Amino acid sequence: MPSKPPNILFVQTDNQRWDTLGCAGNPLIHTPNLDRLADQGTHFTNAFATTPICAASRASILTGLYRRRHDFTEIAYTTLLRQAGYYTGLIGKLGIESYGKLLLENEEETLAKMFDVFDNFEHWTEESYWISQEGGSHKHLTEITGEKVIDFLRACPAEQPFCLSVSFNAPHAQDGDPRQYIWPQAEDELYQAVTIPSPANADPAFFAALPPFLQQNENRKRWHTRFNTPENYQRNVKGYWRMISAVDRMVGRFVTELERWGMADNTVIIFTSDHGFMIGERGYSDCWLLYEGSLRVPLVVCDLRPDAPAQGIVSDQLALNIDLSPTMLELAGLEVPPMVQGNSLVPLLRGENPAWRDDFFCEHLFNTPNIVIPPSEGVRSNKWKYIRYFTQDPLYEELFDLEADPDETQNMCQNPAYAKDLDRLRLRCDQLLAEARGA
Repeated sequence: MPSKPPNILFVQTDNQRWDTLGCAGNPLIHTPNLDRLADQGTHFTNAFATTPICAASRASILTGLYRRRHDFTEIAYTTLLRQAGYYTGLIGKLGIESYGKLLLENEEETLAKMFDVFDNFEHWTEESYWISQEGGSHKHLTEITGEKVIDFLRACPAEQPFCLSVSFNAPHAQDGDPRQYIWPQAEDELYQAVTIPSPANADPAFFAALPPFLQQNENRKRWHTRFNTPENYQRNVKGYWRMISAVDRMVGRFVTELERWGMADNTVIIFTSDHGFMIGERGYSDCWLLYEGSLRVPLVVCDLRPDAPAQGIVSDQLALNIDLSPTMLELAGLEVPPMVQGNSLVPLLRGENPAWRDDFFCEHLFNTPNIVIPPSEGVRSNKWKYIRYFTQDPLYEELFDLEADPDETQNMCQNPAYAKDLDRLRLRCDQLLAEARGA
């Protein structure tokens, strides 16, 4: 990569599936600005959150560490970039407040080390996504976030590179609001004339085949709110897509602003989401469980510098949320701390073919009496998905052959033909768990 430190614009959404971009093969969704960045940069078609829940995934993105080793804000990419002379900012949802030890101890001092500009403005309000303005008008939260980003870009010190982390609350549903998905008026006309197909494994038979503990969980509760009828499904998925299209519109404004202020030719844009989202698979909604809809995320990296080495790359390598921090550090010319568990994506951005992972550890440990979500851990490789619900007695496991069954419709744990594969993946899960713990 060129030696001059680039500006880094990191844009993150909340709860966005990997297949909600035109460049991901979705023929119906309207995301022209993100598709253009993919055409000019690198689109990772196999990108994943290692832990599909907001706080844990966001902490992994900040630190490059798995869920079980998060408590190290001194290696957050924002801290290291700021120490190296970057002008750093966060606009939107930080999402790790009161999580582990990341901010509980000396919060004000920790945030001051991480950010020059910290605008973690209220993202959940009684007004939902429509925020009151002076004079009695209202403005959508996505557009407010976009305007704050533009203000940041205009105020950046000319002598410093910047790293701005933008965290949209969209397309997260507004829980408790009967509308659930609330979009700006500019997206009102989108998708009115289309019928969005249901997931391949949305038939009620898939839910009926689940054990009781997987039927009586928060994913099913939220499915009843959002997707329990064909009418609800169409209304809410279209709302979800409109919120994504609104973010896409803001990204187009960011690029225009970068060009207007002469910043584009030294900026790298990274776009992703904190985790995925299920839209009816198995009769579920939301994230948490280790199925594809929950784990997989969009990931586009576009280096706008004129001497960037490659454009229009489509990479099917396994890219993880823990890879984003080391990627940003290497782009900035900094050394990656030894404790970081992710891999820099920079060689892949160059179009190189380095030795790369062929599987990864995934987990979900969230546990609260008020929200029923069974903890789980597993392995996802290019061919296999192994999941174990380790608090269940007896242990419950799932095994999917992703090459033959990409929609995860057949659990092969009881199939004798897969016994050796199951044993091997159990051992591999133990190995990866030890690595995630830092053993």
